[in-house]
Amino acid sequence: MESQTVKKLHLKKLCVGASDISDLEHWQQGRCMLLADAMGYDVPFHRTRRMPRRREEILNGGSLYWVIKRRITVRQHVIDMLNVDVEGTTYCDILLHPKLFLVEPRHARPFQGWRYLDDDVAPSDLNAAGADMPASMLAELEDLGLL
Repeated sequence: MESQTVKKLHLKKLCVGASDISDLEHWQQGRCMLLADAMGYDVPFHRTRRMPRRREEILNGGSLYWVIKRRITVRQHVIDMLNVDVEGTTYCDILLHPKLFLVEPRHARPFQGWRYLDDDVAPSDLNAAGADMPASMLAELEDLGLL
């Protein structure tokens, strides 16, 4: 009997309140990590209302692609997805690897919540000439046309 392979799938999500990648980076390194510590997490997380039904496919190497100012610009690996109860309401905490990866910018129309993003249409990572640089610095270099 043939074993069924699990397809890799990603999520895309609006990064509400961020005007650029450095806003996301500062939020995750600051306030988000304080909240994460209170939850017992040692990585940044994003809380959403519903657990994706295709969780297994996302946890098979998927990422969360952030939409900032109507452009998919950066992604983070999804480490885990956990159901949490907050005062009787169930949420999904998406645990994220702290490293941000710049991707080829792609226009994204506004939407609510999150959307699935198939691996074969997900934006490719930008050439990481400065792989050790913060994502915000790489984004500035890209905006200036230097990458």
